[in-house]
Amino acid sequence: MLDLAIIIVNYNTAEDLCRCLDSLRDGMGALACEVVVVDNASSDGSVDMVREAHPWVQQVITNPVNGGYAYANNIGLRAVGYGHGQPLETLPRCALLLNPDTVLPPDALTKVVAFMDATPDVGVVGPRLVRPDGSLDKACRRCFPTPEVSFYRLSGLARLFPNSPRFARYNMTFLDEHSQADVDAVVGAFMLLRTPALEQAGLLDEAFFMYGEDLDLCYRIKQQGWRTVYYPAVTVLHVKGAASRRASRRAITAFYDAMRIFHDKHYRQQTPLVLNIAI
Repeated sequence: MLDLAIIIVNYNTAEDLCRCLDSLRDGMGALACEVVVVDNASSDGSVDMVREAHPWVQQVITNPVNGGYAYANNIGLRAVGYGHGQPLETLPRCALLLNPDTVLPPDALTKVVAFMDATPDVGVVGPRLVRPDGSLDKACRRCFPTPEVSFYRLSGLARLFPNSPRFARYNMTFLDEHSQADVDAVVGAFMLLRTPALEQAGLLDEAFFMYGEDLDLCYRIKQQGWRTVYYPAVTVLHVKGAASRRASRRAITAFYDAMRIFHDKHYRQQTPLVLNIAI
């Protein structure tokens, strides 16, 4: 049985992807891993780079079109057996969704898998993510964007009161970034998934093109009774936005589409009509 299937979705980020794969190769240790790179119709030579510079990558899948993040991740997950109703013992013990603009320290993989092994009720684990300037990537630990939580963020109250457990729930800035905590969601840039939790919840929802699919998956896994944990004992560099910078207008549109889809899917039915119209 594989310990870990690692799915990396790439779109025109060849340099970032090369650095990410270098850090992966150096950090697998004794783990039995399968790495799958799914390329979303890049035009920057990403696929040739992987095949030439990283021939150890087990699968390189080339999509003829850019179908989005959830679409490509699902292709990678299906390529290693997920989503087909196979017996759990035939699947990797865990799956890792990983962005190409991340750089892992040598002990990252072994530590997060060991933590998952030691906490059998945890379905999702995410590390502390930092930006190139050393600041926390606030998306690495989040509360679900309910209408109330979203209002506090969009109105500026979260920014005015970053230490408030009520107003600052969206990015949970009231928590010490070095303290482990149960959270609603972690970010898909580095999301470790326990196989039974993923199989119970199902694969990513392809209605989301980019953004929101990680929140939705965490929501569905939590509905199955699993915990999601922010695990800052591991710190990962996240350059962030490498692919979206190359298509910024589409990325902005995708972000607001994702929030609308998430609300419609999980909150619209229990939200008053007037508030739905406002949202």
